[in-house]
Amino acid sequence: MWRRLAILPGLVAVWQLAALAAGGRAYILPGPWEVLLAGVARWDVIGEHALVTFAEVIAGLVVGGVCGAGTALLMASYRPAWRWLMPALVVSQAIPVFAIAPILVLWFGYGMASKVVMATLIIYFPVTTAFFDGLRRTDGGWLDLARTMGGTRQRILWRIRVPAALPSLASGLRVAAAVAPIGAVVGEWVGSSAGLGYLMLHANARMQVPLMFAALVTLAMFGVALYIAVDWLLRRALYWQRDTLPSED
Repeated sequence: MWRRLAILPGLVAVWQLAALAAGGRAYILPGPWEVLLAGVARWDVIGEHALVTFAEVIAGLVVGGVCGAGTALLMASYRPAWRWLMPALVVSQAIPVFAIAPILVLWFGYGMASKVVMATLIIYFPVTTAFFDGLRRTDGGWLDLARTMGGTRQRILWRIRVPAALPSLASGLRVAAAVAPIGAVVGEWVGSSAGLGYLMLHANARMQVPLMFAALVTLAMFGVALYIAVDWLLRRALYWQRDTLPSED
């Protein structure tokens, strides 16, 4: 616990040293104290835009997780769907979301919808592939026993494969929680009227660099909190899956 608590002061110290190395020029790299003052002075503006970004990220995480899990189940239960969908999924990842962000903004507008779609696209692939890998790598002994007992394909899927693949789905959701803010912020950079990405762009254009860093720190803190919350919920939900790595002395 003490080692974990020491990480934050250590990062702040490195940040301060980097700011001093930059010659104390706040327009290049403001120090932690200047960013804190900017955040406190403009907390109302940061909070207003943060709520918009947080809503976009949470909505994208939910939609991407549900769609990814549903696609994995479809590919596992219907063989032709796997042969058709998997190549399409791989090809979709060859196109960076940064490149299609202007198109999505054009199609879905400057509101929340385009940002949720971008977050969903980033989340969708890791959740789908992680869950599908778990579904198709179920222990062969369990499947043989289920077939011997007369289990149908669908009953084996829901009673054997899905419970066995839940740890893989949890891994995909953890990755999704870590990358979810990327899509929302990219969408706000391309075109928006609210959000932390929008605030960062406008602060940068007006040379309000401490405010820009305050918005960035807020986004980073939310990303870390989201990952910790998702990890905690998954650990409680999958209580039978224990960590088998040896603890430190």
